[in-house]
Amino acid sequence: MGVAGCGKSSLGEACAQRLGLRLLEGDAFHSPANLEKMQSGVPLSDADRAAWLALLARKLAQPGASLVLTCSALRRSYRDTLRAGSPGLRFVFLQLSESEARKRVAARRGHVFPASLVASQFETLENPLGEPGVLVLDATRPLSDLCDAVCAWLVASVEA
Repeated sequence: MGVAGCGKSSLGEACAQRLGLRLLEGDAFHSPANLEKMQSGVPLSDADRAAWLALLARKLAQPGASLVLTCSALRRSYRDTLRAGSPGLRFVFLQLSESEARKRVAARRGHVFPASLVASQFETLENPLGEPGVLVLDATRPLSDLCDAVCAWLVASVEA
């Protein structure tokens, strides 16, 4: 979880491959109306995100749903919606500065999310530090290091 450009998709894919789990890319489940808003540079509201988050929670609640989900999950209420679908759900918060996020998003080609919306992501973000089941990582670390940290954390939490 985290703001646009933090590396959710790359890390999610790396962790899913290493753990032998299915990857669920949260952005793939946005409604056409949400996609159009974002492409037009209009930030999504809580109301815009509600049906999307409910759908993701249903995906998590499916029997045998062992998977890695990438999702911004910017507010505590959004994370709680996802937790309701999968009690014990864990989050990896990829933390980075607004300037780094803007730089990364601006460098992406053909992505639905424009760099002009990065500021709105930081305005919406409620830091999950201190919430149960959250690992906070520096998103500027190398992908392999991030994947190692996530996988070690998940294995340790299962063994505990």
